[in-house]
Amino acid sequence: MSLQQIIGILSGAFLATGAWAADINTLQSLAQSEFKNFAKDLTGALSYKGVAPAVPLGVTGFDVGLSLSGTQMKHSSLWQKASGYDLSVLPVPKLHVSKGLPFGIDIGGFYTSVPTTNIKLWGAELKYAVLEGSALTPAVAVRGAYTKLDGVSQLSFDTQSLELLISKGFVGVTPYGGVGVVRSKASATLPAPFTLSSESNTATKAFVGLNWNILLGNLAVEYDRTGSNDTLSAKVGIRW
Repeated sequence: MSLQQIIGILSGAFLATGAWAADINTLQSLAQSEFKNFAKDLTGALSYKGVAPAVPLGVTGFDVGLSLSGTQMKHSSLWQKASGYDLSVLPVPKLHVSKGLPFGIDIGGFYTSVPTTNIKLWGAELKYAVLEGSALTPAVAVRGAYTKLDGVSQLSFDTQSLELLISKGFVGVTPYGGVGVVRSKASATLPAPFTLSSESNTATKAFVGLNWNILLGNLAVEYDRTGSNDTLSAKVGIRW
């Protein structure tokens, strides 16, 4: 699936959510190798995506926004087995909140309940600006993050990620990018006599984005590739 197709799906994702239901509730239909690939898709879709540049917010700074991510499911047939819906792209809306602290540190997090699914997800991040940036130099930061899946009785799933970010502002527009690594763990709780062993996955990630500030208004878009999964995200809100 191309990024152009993902953009099209993102644009209509909220309108389309009422037309499908994809509760994860039949994991017993998966073989062990299929569960492993299913968990890889989850890693791409549910790992942390900050959708923000490296530059720190500062002691008085806040970033509050609503985002929507669309992640390409590389194994859509497995989603049909696990949920009854052949899901090619998983849309994940989120409420993000970040706060600046002294010494170039930002803390933040998000929460989501994905419409028409039993997926509930929360995450938290800690970001430290190694270089805070200036008119001439870029900002460089390190971010550690964690996400946890709730609401799916058959599945326990979480991710931990570590990323290096760089960004440079130009009169209200800040391009940024980064690389990192994501580790996830998926464990299934199934009715007897079905069993699936836990699966751990480590994936590399790379991302690029663009952040616009107009007064207090903020718009950011980001492309992320985690493992073999492509994600496009957009966020609107206020940032100061």
